[in-house]
This record gives sequence, C-alpha cells and structure tokens, in this order.
Amino acid sequence: MTARSTASEIDARVAGLTIPKQFLQLAEQHPDATLLKSMTADGGWNTFTVSDVRSLAARVAAGLAANDVTPGERVLLMMRNRPDFHWFDLGAQFVRATPVSIYNSSSPEEIQYLAHHAEAEVAVLEDDSFLERVLKVRDELPHLQQIYVIHPPEGPLPDGVFAAADLLGHGEADLDALGDATSPDDLATLIYTSGTTGPPKGVMLSQYNIVFTVELLLECFERTHEEAQGWRVVSYLPMAHIAERATSHYGTLVFGYEVACCPDPNELMPYLKEVQPQLLFGVPRVFEKIYAGVNAALAADPEKQQQFNDGVAAAIEINRAKFDGTATQEQLDTLSFLDAVAFEAVRGLVGLDAIELAITGAAPLPAEILEWFNAIGVPLSEIYGMSESTGPMTWTPLRNKPGYVGQAIPGMEVAIAEDGEVIARGGNVFQGYLKQPEKTAETIIDGWLHSGDIGELDDEGYLKIVDRKKELIITSGGKNISPANLEAALKMIPLIGQACAIGDQRKFCSALLVLDPEAAPIWAAANGKEGMSLLELAEDPDVRAVIQAGVDEANQQFAQVEQIKKFVLLGEEWLPDSDLLTPTSKLKRRGIHARYADEIESMYA
Repeated sequence: MTARSTASEIDARVAGLTIPKQFLQLAEQHPDATLLKSMTADGGWNTFTVSDVRSLAARVAAGLAANDVTPGERVLLMMRNRPDFHWFDLGAQFVRATPVSIYNSSSPEEIQYLAHHAEAEVAVLEDDSFLERVLKVRDELPHLQQIYVIHPPEGPLPDGVFAAADLLGHGEADLDALGDATSPDDLATLIYTSGTTGPPKGVMLSQYNIVFTVELLLECFERTHEEAQGWRVVSYLPMAHIAERATSHYGTLVFGYEVACCPDPNELMPYLKEVQPQLLFGVPRVFEKIYAGVNAALAADPEKQQQFNDGVAAAIEINRAKFDGTATQEQLDTLSFLDAVAFEAVRGLVGLDAIELAITGAAPLPAEILEWFNAIGVPLSEIYGMSESTGPMTWTPLRNKPGYVGQAIPGMEVAIAEDGEVIARGGNVFQGYLKQPEKTAETIIDGWLHSGDIGELDDEGYLKIVDRKKELIITSGGKNISPANLEAALKMIPLIGQACAIGDQRKFCSALLVLDPEAAPIWAAANGKEGMSLLELAEDPDVRAVIQAGVDEANQQFAQVEQIKKFVLLGEEWLPDSDLLTPTSKLKRRGIHARYADEIESMYA
C-alpha cells in the first residue's frame, strides 16, 4: 500500500474546488459517456449521458433562479432512486442552494419536523404518494412556498403545487458562470441523522467537506480519475443516507460512474445480475442475505456443500497468509484453482463477477462473513464513519483485515480518548448541526469529532469497534457487555436473520432472534416442513432445537456472564426503515424493546 496523503496534501489538491466545478470538468472531458440509467417496464434501459445531465441541471438551475431561490435556501428532495434526483440536486448546488433529501418512508409528522427545521422553501417530490403526505402538514410549513411533483396527480393541483416540468421550462442557465461563483464554503447538503438517540439532527456538510472526501476515497481505491471513470454502480440505498450520496451521487458527478438507479432496494439482487457492478456499497444485511442464500442453496446437496465449505476454509487460510506476507506459490496456485472450479461460478450466480470493490458499512458485519466473501473472490472490506465525517473515518480496502474497520483514511487522524471513545479530525469533519450549537459543542471538542463509539487500535493502526458508547449492556451485577459482539455471533446461526441482545440492568443476557425469511423456508423444505409459515417455524420444536444448538455454539466465544441464557424466536421479518430498524438496518433498540416488552419480560419472569 502506498503512503497515505496528509490533510494538507489533500487540501492542496482540492483547493477552490466544488462539486459543480468538478462536474463541469467531467462534462468537458467525457460529454458522451453514460452517467445514469433507469430500467424500463419491458426490461430495457433509459440512459442519460454526462451532456444530458449537464443540460437538465442547467434547466433546474434556471427554474430555481426564476423562482427567486437564492444562495443558502433549502430545497427539499423526496423521491426514490431515479435519475431525476441527480439533476435536481446538482441544479440546486449550481445556484448555491442547499438540497436536503429525506427518507421516502417519512410520515407526515416526520416530514413536518424535517422540512420545518430545514426551513425548506421549495420541495421536489416524486408522485402523489409523497405529495399527499406533505399536504397533510402543509399548514405547519410556513417557509414552504412551492411544491413540484415529477409525476403529478391528474386534475387541478392545489395552490402552490406544480408539475416538475414547469420548473424545467425556463431555458438553461449559464452553468460555467454559476459554477465559477460556487465556493468551498457553500453548504452542499444537510444530512439528517436517523434519530435513533432522539430527534434527527441536521448535519451541515460544506462543498469543501464533500470534495475532500471524494478525493480521499479515490486515493483509498488506489485508482486515478480516469481509471474510475465508467465504473458500473447500482444506486439503491436512500439518498438521504451519506453513504449512498457519497458513492452514487457525488462520486458519479466527479468520476463519471455509470449508475443504474434501482428504485426498490428489494430488487437489488436482479439488478446485480443485470448490471454486474464494479463498485458496490452495501449495508451488512445485503451481504448477509447473499451469504445465507448461497449456503441455503448448497444445503440441498450436503456433499457438495461440504466440498465448497472445505474450499472456502482453505481460501481463508491462504488469504490470511497473504495478509501476513507468508503465502507460498503453492498456496496461491491452490487459490487460483479453487476460484476456477468453484468460486467464479458463485460470483456469477449473484452478479458479483465483475466487482472491483465491495464495501460494507453503517452497521457491523460478522468477520466470518467478510472472510467468506474474500475467500470466494469478492474484495469486500468494512468502512467506518458517520454522517458527521461526511461518511468515512477508517477504511483500508486493498489490505483488508477482517474484524477491523481499517486504518485512518488519508487526511484524517483517528485516536482513542481516555474513556475508550473513537475520536477523529480532518477536512471531512462537518460544519456543525443546524440550529443546535450546544449539540455541536458536545460532538466537536478541541477540533476532535467524538463518534459515540468505543474502539481499539492495534499496532498497525487498524480500528476495531467494540460498541456504541450509549448501548453497552451493564448487567445488574455491574458487568459491561457489548451487545454488538453477541448479536454478530448470533447472526452467524444459519437460520437467523436478525438478533437483539437484552440484558441492561438484568441478572443475565437474553436475546430476541428473528428467523431469516429466505434461509428458513429452504431449510424447512429440506427437513419435511415445506409450506410452514415463519410464524409456524418459530414455534416448531425441531427449529427451536437447531437454534438452541446454534446459541450454545455461539456462547462458547464468550465468558459465562456474557452468554445468552434464554431467547425468544420470532417468525416475522424486521424491515429496514421501520420502528425496528433504521434505513441501513441498524437496530432501533427503543422501538424493539417497546414492541417486544412482553416477550422480553417473559424471559425474566
């Protein structure tokens, strides 16, 4: 691995730049390259070149200017992953307004809070389903003057509501002049936190934060701009999340990725097979589902499954030797042989045969699963960060160490505070929370961003996250226990999709375990229980025996006081962006504890 740049070196490379300025450079160099794609009803593709997006952004900028949108004003965006998002967001940046994307699942009450807090004056919505929710709280949004709808409902529209086509009907603005006027100090976006620890906070990210982060990510890739140009990417996570925004929006506008827009994250797997991406960011649940699906399919042929697992085990050992620099040529030849006879076919089966970089983040991924992907030839690595660091804080994709989340990214210092908290500083640290100076002061102390996570650094600077500072379980006996470590081990049980460890102020640890909706039916069919629902399987003695055996095995990794003594098995799927999980599948512990209060108490009765 080459030496990583310092903050001052990255500063020098991005001096004076903004995303609009960098996009104009891309448009000059690669005007005819495909930038965005969306699938048609018949399985074909609508495509938009860099030049097309430049023209559409110019029309958005002209429309916003015609409606007196001035620098610093907020433009609310609420739409699924579709090409339109990119030119509406970019057009707002060109007039130095601040685009604010919010989660599509937001209730009217949540929309009211976010839009009012941001003081959004213009909103661009996808269709009537979004408009209906906004109209329910419109009287409580005094700042909101104009609402534009990409697919408006039929008939007369309410006052102040217009078709988005009207916004695009003012000609094209002079993007060269507008781009020159943009400043690194401009607020590029507001990212609202998911609200797991209270009301969402508006994370203010400047153009400088964004271009600094995009530049350091490219350095982590160890690729040039030209080498990254044209990489295929699937956009499927909400644009309200910094990881998706950085990967498939800002990265695309700077490097010229070819982005396939997937409007429904549940359709990701077919998109992977169709697009064959070279770059993929996925929350852990994406990779857990691929892992569970492959292993469940192999389970139908135990002999073949054992052969495959033996090959994976051998590949893991060889990868560990490669990391240590002790791999022999014989081992490397064995790895190539395994890839040719087994792993290459599996990658093709799940649409990852062209992958150059696969990234997971936003929540922990069990190290065993990460090693499994590396073994079958998927270069999966874990990244760590937060919205307040414009995404990344640590990441070492090309020298990946499973169980760790990488070393400090270029241009950032990472340290462990006296109480074990991970702290960091660098050019990607945010400008503060909108209208919340006291929260900002609690988070940035003496220039150091305080993450709220407990971590450890090894001798090579690799970071291991122990747990959330506020989520550590403290038993009634005073023992501090990491729920994340317990949950990672429990999720390795083949039939389990989600796990939530319980035990704060209790005599012992217990868990809520959720059957995997894909793996459980396959197991059921292979064990004479085909057709049983998840609810029925959760009550089945044979299933419970399998789960108990898995819990017993997982417990062997932990001290007696940390082990799971009881569990409740649930036959309902926990869905992202619900009262149980954030949009990136982090546990909403308060929501889980509230919904399953009776089940939890039953384990301690």
